[in-house]
Amino acid sequence: MKLKHTQGFSLVEVLIAVFVLALGVIGAAGLQLAAVRTTQQSGFQSTAVALASELADKMRSSDAAMKGGDANNPFLAINYNSLTDSAPSAPTMCFTSAASCDANGLVKAEIYEWLVRVKDLLPGGRVLVCRDSAPFNSTAKALTWTCTADSSSGMTIKIGWKSKNPDGSFNDSNGSIPPSVAITVESYVK
Repeated sequence: MKLKHTQGFSLVEVLIAVFVLALGVIGAAGLQLAAVRTTQQSGFQSTAVALASELADKMRSSDAAMKGGDANNPFLAINYNSLTDSAPSAPTMCFTSAASCDANGLVKAEIYEWLVRVKDLLPGGRVLVCRDSAPFNSTAKALTWTCTADSSSGMTIKIGWKSKNPDGSFNDSNGSIPPSVAITVESYVK
């Protein structure tokens, strides 16, 4: 019986095993990256909901601003895009001992501080407050920035930010970041 030459045969098996193991490690790293991205985006979503809820509370607690009519309501003047607009301009800060502010000045100071937080907490954050009876576009199956100017509709807070899709591309391929959060605030004042 003649012995066959099998030198190097186990080396090929080891190389194949290392290759399969490397593919598994690369796949696991990809899954970990996707999990981190999803966690980051859900954090932004939670932050946006908290910011919208906070602004809704400020709106409800600002009796004079809400009763002043739409033309004089400083909340309806909120239309801020941190990608294209400069930093929010600071009004008179009512929290210093030398400042004397009326109710409208206090509301403007609160809006300023809130917009600064939006700029700091959401990448490319955009905010719009308007009256809107239909913030969701059923044709596009998405929230939209357009508002229906109906004075009987509740005020809607719309917040969006520059986020990444699962493939790593940004969600603003056409230059417009869609809103991700829309909360309608029904005023207690009529």
